[in-house]
Amino acid sequence: MPERPLVLTLDLIRAVHARPVPDDPTALTVMTDEELRPGLEEIVSGREGAALWVFAYGSLMWRPEFPVAERRLGTVRGFHRRFCLLQRRFRGSPEAPGFVLALDRGGLCRGVAFRLPDAEIRGALMPLWRREMRGRGYVARWLPVETEGGSVSALTFLANRASDRYAGRLSDPEIADMIAAACGSTGPSAEYLYRTVEACEALGIRDRHLWSLQALVAARLRERLAGGRSHPAAGSPI
Repeated sequence: MPERPLVLTLDLIRAVHARPVPDDPTALTVMTDEELRPGLEEIVSGREGAALWVFAYGSLMWRPEFPVAERRLGTVRGFHRRFCLLQRRFRGSPEAPGFVLALDRGGLCRGVAFRLPDAEIRGALMPLWRREMRGRGYVARWLPVETEGGSVSALTFLANRASDRYAGRLSDPEIADMIAAACGSTGPSAEYLYRTVEACEALGIRDRHLWSLQALVAARLRERLAGGRSHPAAGSPI
């Protein structure tokens, strides 16, 4: 499958968002481990001893942060990958919120099924649970993932439609406007988009939503540079 060059680049992103952004804990109150444990206990109940799979479709594809015993390309049906969760902290701010991906209803999603090494399930999942669930943007479900090696049941994080972070189905141009403008303490929202598209392309996953957005965001970043709306460098780039 021939490679397609991305229009969005890290150099372009860093040229616009060159100044580090300090963390603002008031922008999003995150759950403590004590608050997270009941939900984790509920999701793992009765699954002790079963193979532990996680389905990745966004940043988990390029930054899983957990040990991996096996990985397979896989497809989840009934949900599609979409930028629909607002990010007012980490990849954005209250004044200029960015977006992160979630699975929303309808369609299908191709991603990566990771199998974690055999371990006590609560201890193995807690770091991942803390990362994905502390911001109240997701709900977790065990979903069947179709892989070349057969169907596996994988922990999957879906959009929490009851959360105030859920933005619904905005158009790609509306999403691109916000992603291009957003930056938080973890970095620009556009970098999250770039790395996810890059990971999908490397895996041969063609996602029209992501491909459209990377071109739209690149155009908006170039407009910001031409209009002098970039942030001059202050120390090391993000």
